[in-house]
Amino acid sequence: MAATASPAAGGMDGKPRTSPKSVKFLFGGLAGMGATVFVQPLDLVKNRMQLSGEGAKTREYKTSFHALTSILKAEGLRGIYTGLSAGLLRQATYTTTRLGIYTVLFERLTGADGTPPGFLLKALIGMTAGATGAFVGTPAEVALIRMTADGRLPADQRRGYKNVFNALIRITREEGVPTLWRGCIPTMARAVVVNAAQLASYSQSKQFLLDSGYFSDNILCHFCASMISGLVTTAASMPVDIAKTRIQNMRMIDGKPEYKNGLDVLFKVVRYEGFFSLWKGFTPYYARLGPHTVLTFIFLEQMNKAYKRLFLSG
Repeated sequence: MAATASPAAGGMDGKPRTSPKSVKFLFGGLAGMGATVFVQPLDLVKNRMQLSGEGAKTREYKTSFHALTSILKAEGLRGIYTGLSAGLLRQATYTTTRLGIYTVLFERLTGADGTPPGFLLKALIGMTAGATGAFVGTPAEVALIRMTADGRLPADQRRGYKNVFNALIRITREEGVPTLWRGCIPTMARAVVVNAAQLASYSQSKQFLLDSGYFSDNILCHFCASMISGLVTTAASMPVDIAKTRIQNMRMIDGKPEYKNGLDVLFKVVRYEGFFSLWKGFTPYYARLGPHTVLTFIFLEQMNKAYKRLFLSG
């Protein structure tokens, strides 16, 4: 006697039931937020390193480790989690939008026979989704940069935002709505560079490792390729990232902004702080990239499993 599929286990057409798109986007955002809870201290250290020595001043921190210990000593354990609410909102806006745009474009560009888009088209979809997500997430990014930078300033110069919503309200009231999107061009550029560099470097690294004869197509190969890809992505995106950080944290001096645009930031950093200062905060940026990606996928898998068990199983 042939077994029949249970309605709970599959749809009317016999295909396995899957979670709705809205749930997938929600889980994507929540997974990113969960990962941020663990890597927020690295984000804070990276931002402080990028602002250290600004305006030809003496560098506050010699290394990333020196920055971390100095922050812990001066601000305590709670201090390294400054800006967490902004980091969570950034993931909620950026990740959810990016996943949504990527999924919609991917499905639209899939052939009528189910043929998925080619590599270059996938890369273009990824860069478009990343740039759009970055634009939507810029207000949270501005709040995050300012909140993480506050502790390095003298008490009378601190902005003193209580949380991300207080930051957004005050920025709007004190500086106007356009300030919420200050630095959106380098923020979007960084997203494009990151997506392009990750896609290209991962596939090339994986192929190089397989061709070496020392690796087979397994989890160790994927891990090593990911680490190499992360190194390339960090090196490629750091100059854009420091431009974004400085623009979003800048103040008006005598009615004029400290920097005209991202290129002005890069020029001044090279001129007053040295060429390699464009890669300030490299270590925490690189150290954040891997764990954040891994943790995001772990949380995502667990939420998908729980949803299937609770709502899709018989």
